[in-house]
Amino acid sequence: MSPHPFRGAHRTASSLATALLALAGSLAASAGSATAATGTGQVSTVVYTAAEQAAALSYWTPARMKQVSRAVDLGPTGPLSKPWTGKGIPSIGRLFFVNSKGQDTWCTGSAVTSDNHSVIMTAAHCARLGSSPANTYSDIVFVPGYTKGSTPYGRYAVKATRTPRSWVEETVNDIAAMVVATPAYGTRLTDAVGAQAIAFGRPAGERVTAFGYPATTPQRGEQLLYCAGASQRAPEGEQRVPCDLGGGASGGPWLAGFDSATGKGTVVSVNSHGERDGSSPMYGPTLDKTAQAVYDAARRG
Repeated sequence: MSPHPFRGAHRTASSLATALLALAGSLAASAGSATAATGTGQVSTVVYTAAEQAAALSYWTPARMKQVSRAVDLGPTGPLSKPWTGKGIPSIGRLFFVNSKGQDTWCTGSAVTSDNHSVIMTAAHCARLGSSPANTYSDIVFVPGYTKGSTPYGRYAVKATRTPRSWVEETVNDIAAMVVATPAYGTRLTDAVGAQAIAFGRPAGERVTAFGYPATTPQRGEQLLYCAGASQRAPEGEQRVPCDLGGGASGGPWLAGFDSATGKGTVVSVNSHGERDGSSPMYGPTLDKTAQAVYDAARRG
């Protein structure tokens, strides 16, 4: 969930698109345009030029990151969501962007293993509006290990997004893979922050830890929060887990086999949506063959 009102588990594509468009309290900004939105087969791709990547990094200053946090308040945190106080997890970070309405907002993402050492996984609604091929987002920047304004591992501009064509056309399969550019100082993302493993086709029923940067009070996106519990199968190709992470946690990983000592686990889903009142459970997509096609397209790019 980027910072917007929650929706219920059962929905149509049109109602979902409306819900995701209704961002709560975001700041107006001037949205740029992606170079190209193309796709073949199951995967749709948006590519950002080097100039657009540089503009995104210039746009998301520390002051602007703080400003967007102060602009959104989705009510009190919890009771299931807890601040993460264990070892830092640099592979999880905050994903800032400008949406199709020209508003500043954010989601959550995680760096995963990949051939190019440069892939993050997140939710498709953090990359583009569903059921609306022209409405892609701009100025997308991933900040691994973000904590209370600190950017200890730098900022990574997104150079390409990969989403299911089913999301673009029907608002189905809320999963995205993004490829980040290597910064001027030359360290690829996962060489700098490490990577979570990722698995496809895992059935519901295992214990997962879900992470995110929700816009709930008092953290307001400035601190990593988590929930933990056993996942269950849900309708429409989804899974659910007991969790009340608020808007802004969208795209945060569900880590199976999470080890708090190492900060590592295996991504088996991502936060997609909760109930309209912000209560438990949290829903996430099953990482099926479509999700694997999205990931495969990104890891080779």
